[in-house]
Formats: sequence, C-alpha cells, structure tokens
Amino acid sequence: MLSKVSLIVIALTLIAHPDVSSAQTAAANDFEVITLGTGFPAPTMKRFGPATLVKAGKEILLFDAGRGASQRIWQTGTPMGSINGLFLTHLHSDHIVGIPDVWLTGWLPSPFGRRSTPMRVWGPKGTKAMMAGLEKAYDWDVETRIADQKLAREGAAISATEIEEGVIYNQNGVKVTAFEVDHGELIKPCFGFRVDYDGRSVVLSGDTKFSENLIKHATGTDLLIHQAAMAKDELLEKSVPVRYIIAHHTKPEEVGTVFARTKPKMAALYHIVLLTDGKIPAPTEADVEERAKKNYQGPMVIAEDLMRFSIKKDGVTYMKP
Repeated sequence: MLSKVSLIVIALTLIAHPDVSSAQTAAANDFEVITLGTGFPAPTMKRFGPATLVKAGKEILLFDAGRGASQRIWQTGTPMGSINGLFLTHLHSDHIVGIPDVWLTGWLPSPFGRRSTPMRVWGPKGTKAMMAGLEKAYDWDVETRIADQKLAREGAAISATEIEEGVIYNQNGVKVTAFEVDHGELIKPCFGFRVDYDGRSVVLSGDTKFSENLIKHATGTDLLIHQAAMAKDELLEKSVPVRYIIAHHTKPEEVGTVFARTKPKMAALYHIVLLTDGKIPAPTEADVEERAKKNYQGPMVIAEDLMRFSIKKDGVTYMKP
C-alpha cells in the first residue's frame, strides 16, 4: 500500500513529465527516434517546428531545433544538458529558432540538465557565424548568470563545426553521415543525415526536392523519415508563390517513389507542408498519404509530434504520443 506522500510524489512526477511511463518503457530500447516536431513554419499547437531526437546506445543526438524543441524534449523526460550534439540540415528559420532555448536551458541547473561542457553543433556553411551571433546576443544573460548563479562558463560555450558530405560524427559506435540534398539553388549546401548504430540505421531527409543522392544514402535503411509538401491543384494553378514553395520540396507522389526505391523497413512522413491561400483550403494529411500510396504500398506512417520509433534487429515499431 502506497503512502499518501508516495502518491503525491508520483502525481507531481507525472505532471512534470507527462510521458514518464513511455520514457521508462523506451529505456529498454537501445535505438530510438522521437519526432519532436513535425510541422512547418505555421505556428500551430498540433505540430511544432522540425526537430528529431535520436537515442542510440550512449548517444543522444538532436537534428534541427525548430519552434518548441525544448518543450518537446522536456516532454520526453530527456535533460537538455544530456544531448551530445545538435545537427542542422540547413539554416532556414523554422529549423533553428529553438536553438537558443535548447542551448541555454540545457545549461541551467537540474532538472534541465546542467551541461558543463560546450554545446556541440554541426551544420552547413554559415553555422559558425550564426552561433557566434547567438553568443553575442545572449552575452548579458550568460555573464549575469555566471556572476549571480555561479554557473560554469564552459556549459554556456558553443563548439560549432561546418560540415561537408561524409561521416561527421563517430562516437560510441554511433556514426552520423551527412549527405547533400536539393532544397533550391540558393540554399546550398543543404543536408540530410543518416545515423548508423549496431547494424541498424535511420535516415532523415531534411528539406529537399526529389533527390537521387538521398535515395543512394537511404537505400536499405531501417527507418526513413522524409518531408513532404502539397497544395491543392487549383491553388497551384493560380498561385506563383505556392508553386515556388512546392518546387523546393518533395511532392507526396515523389516521396512514394523514394520509399519504393529505398525499401525501408518503416517509412514516415514529417515536416509536412500543407499550403492554403485562405480561400482554397489546405490539403489534409490523409490527402498526402493517399497520393504517396500511389507509388508505394509498403509500411508507412504520418509522423506526429512525440511519436517514438524503436529500431530493433527484427524491424521497426512505433508508438503514438
């Protein structure tokens, strides 16, 4: 029989970490992917900005940090200070606006994480300048907290590395490979990532048009998480800006082709761009799935914020939030 005090402690724990039970279940898995944010620039509560957490063995890696990344990380029960590295596909604002929160909140005392070493960031050309700018922008906050709260200066430091295609990270049996994708002529380089661990892998497309290079790096992966963009045909016919946006992304039918050619054990759609002009309604997620299935009949799911994928030796399973 639990005491009243024990029940209160459990209740408070569940309030602070609503996903604590699922986090404990996931602890038994050694390779887990959590789609923290699956949306696009629209500031909705259903889908936060692009961000994906990969837990492989001893490594905890964050890919992109869009709007609300820190809140989603907190919901998983993962201390922000425990993240070993942040990897950026590109520097569009919707993929990076959550960085200051993840960086500085991860430096604060427990239970946020108390990071005592520099936050490590890998990204395309421009990453070093961006991170240096953030250090300058938050200098008052950092210096004041060091003086007032006696926080370790090293935990607020940033180590930024600008990457090219190839293996960019290899620690504790976890290998991260960056590969170039095509997000438009002026958005170069733009990267997707492949994470390999213990004979298993996950591939994240980042933002891209249909990409043969992505197919090359994703073929045979266990889990392929790919973005998609769609507008209704009548909107595409009338709107030049909408056609321009769609031209920078992968259409659902094209995503289906990518899945069919790469043959992942599990395919997932994220960073789903659904466009409207306010008069012609946006397509639904069901519309996206239906069009993707025209070219792919394998296992596929529309990823949601906080969906957990477990990559096991015998296949990939997922748990909705």
